[in-house]
Amino acid sequence: MLIDDDRSLHAYMRRIMKEAGYEFCGAMDGLSGLEMLVAEKPDLLLLDVMMPGMNGFEVCRTMRESGRRIPVIFLSAKGDIVDKSIGFNAGGDDYVVKPFSSDELLLRVQAHLRRHRDDLAFARAVSREGSRVTGELEILFNQYEVYLRGEPVNLTAKEFEILALLAANPGQVFTRAQIYEHIWGEDATVDESTITVFMRKIREKIEDNPSQPRYLLTVWRVGYKFAEQVG
Repeated sequence: MLIDDDRSLHAYMRRIMKEAGYEFCGAMDGLSGLEMLVAEKPDLLLLDVMMPGMNGFEVCRTMRESGRRIPVIFLSAKGDIVDKSIGFNAGGDDYVVKPFSSDELLLRVQAHLRRHRDDLAFARAVSREGSRVTGELEILFNQYEVYLRGEPVNLTAKEFEILALLAANPGQVFTRAQIYEHIWGEDATVDESTITVFMRKIREKIEDNPSQPRYLLTVWRVGYKFAEQVG
């Protein structure tokens, strides 16, 4: 599904997606797009950043708050993105800069669909146990919920999946590349430095002092791990 106010882009996307074997639907603005999401239940959303009325970040945030977990790829002109963390914090999974090649876009679509459908590593982590309690932090894997001192922590889908991956394997060190492969899929092309942004956002939400974390620990020059115990 595409939400974008450019009619010519809709015609182009409909053609290349159908040629690639995908069904396609599209909306011209955020509000009608949210209604179409409920009616059509797409497997992936292509979402323009800058639209009149409700922008793409607001659409994505609203969709995530409703519980929908499908992959979201933001489409943007170079000048649209001041801080990519805004989009990731809203629940986005990837960015494609306009103008883009159909081959690149289709590769990203395929990677995200495959990851969404066959996230075996995360599924195994979830199936091993339903929750983990460390210190004052409780993680409910199946419910996508996190509590700190009994109070809910508002994480985006990607923030939760990163935290859950590490928390399901306490003490195990994951490199940025490994985290990226687990969460986005081995063919995803977003810069691994994105992981640093996500870690900062997660720590701001679960750590009393993000500069001196107790739960999400940095292993210098290697990657990250979840604390086995918190004193």
